[in-house]
Amino acid sequence: MASATEDPVLERYFKGHKAAIASLDFSPNGKQLATASWDTFLMLWNFKPHARAYRYVGHKDVVTSVQFSPHGNLLASASRDRTVRLWIPDKRGKFSEFKAHTAPVRSVDFSADGQFLATASEDKSIKVWSMYRQRFLYSLYRHTHWVRCAKFSPDGRLIVSCSEDKTIKIWDTTNKQCVNNFSDSVGFANFVDFNPSGTCIASAGSDQTVKVWDVRVNKLLQHYQVHSGGVNCISFHPSGNYLITASSDGTLKILDLLEGRLIYTLQGHTGPVFTVSFSKGGELFASGGADTQVCKSFSSSLIWLSLYMLRWLVMSLYFNQYHEINPKLEVIDLQISTPPVVDILSFDSTTTTETSGRTLPDKGEEACGYFLNPSLSPECSPTTTKKKTEDISDLPCESQRSIPLAVTDALEHIMEQLNVLTQTVSILEQRLTLTEDKLKDCLENQQKLFSAVQQKS
Repeated sequence: MASATEDPVLERYFKGHKAAIASLDFSPNGKQLATASWDTFLMLWNFKPHARAYRYVGHKDVVTSVQFSPHGNLLASASRDRTVRLWIPDKRGKFSEFKAHTAPVRSVDFSADGQFLATASEDKSIKVWSMYRQRFLYSLYRHTHWVRCAKFSPDGRLIVSCSEDKTIKIWDTTNKQCVNNFSDSVGFANFVDFNPSGTCIASAGSDQTVKVWDVRVNKLLQHYQVHSGGVNCISFHPSGNYLITASSDGTLKILDLLEGRLIYTLQGHTGPVFTVSFSKGGELFASGGADTQVCKSFSSSLIWLSLYMLRWLVMSLYFNQYHEINPKLEVIDLQISTPPVVDILSFDSTTTTETSGRTLPDKGEEACGYFLNPSLSPECSPTTTKKKTEDISDLPCESQRSIPLAVTDALEHIMEQLNVLTQTVSILEQRLTLTEDKLKDCLENQQKLFSAVQQKS
């Protein structure tokens, strides 16, 4: 990991959605964050100070899943309106629409090379699409209930899926067959994913459990019962050594997979946490859920998104060899002002539908060529958009005062540093206590050994 000096701390949060956040994903370059919400919108947040955020308008129902393509040039979204959309993540928001499922779509996932997209639906199927031609390729049918999630393995040879039929299935993308099946008699998995090496899968269970299987030997490796509510989402750190979980009990938990135990509990949310994800570099992770941030002088509430900076402690990991460290870290409200939001209203689209194993694009392959690589077809006219700048920060909250921007930034920076210092002192106190306890144990053991030697002599 990038740094090894501090615990996880809240870096900033974003306010903009008007309902629960269902899914989020970092851009490959780590400079943007995409969020999907029950309010039917996608939002694209830029990490640069005071940069505009974009709200993509188009889905007609809850947006259940969002993901960047590996190269960052596309943004895929799934919705309860039974469609999947591919967006160009810029201020124009041009999109292409897939109409293949006959029920709400629960997840989208790009293959690591960006050539394929897997979609999972409540119609009990997983469908795979070609991104080069935006063409439907094939369906996977074996689940007997809603499919909640489907993910490619890192090498693209396998797909893992989980369903409310209480099974997790492994599919071979070459022969389109189910090659493995994990079943559970208690609950079903809400979310499932491969670890970065592709040797294991982890599941987030409705029965409050997190399980890790080795897909090479079909063996359950680890079983965690650390939450008091259903687990909704998981995310592997790029190193594969850590796993972060999001639960309906309102907490995030970080698991050390090498040690096989819980090392952190983060208590920043005040309601169920639905989604969590590490950045591609692993130095950041973000979480979103159903909690609200209520402005004191205004009755309306806004969903907020917690973005945590992950800085790991070398000494903490050293002491973890002897003592379990599981601090419950409270997230402090930093009152960071919300960036201005631009609504992207896209009406012109390329629609792809599944028809007897082939696709019928409404506007020909030239539209697809522009969509996949705008530089290849500059003659294509951009999507007609209507942009309406809406500054969400105009709500009459106490955080919006007529204070010079430089002063506000300086105060925020001071508060952040004070928070870091406070946490550092607290951690040092914990370590000192652990060291004293360890030293006391050593002295007691030494005294016992000395007494035993004297008795023998």
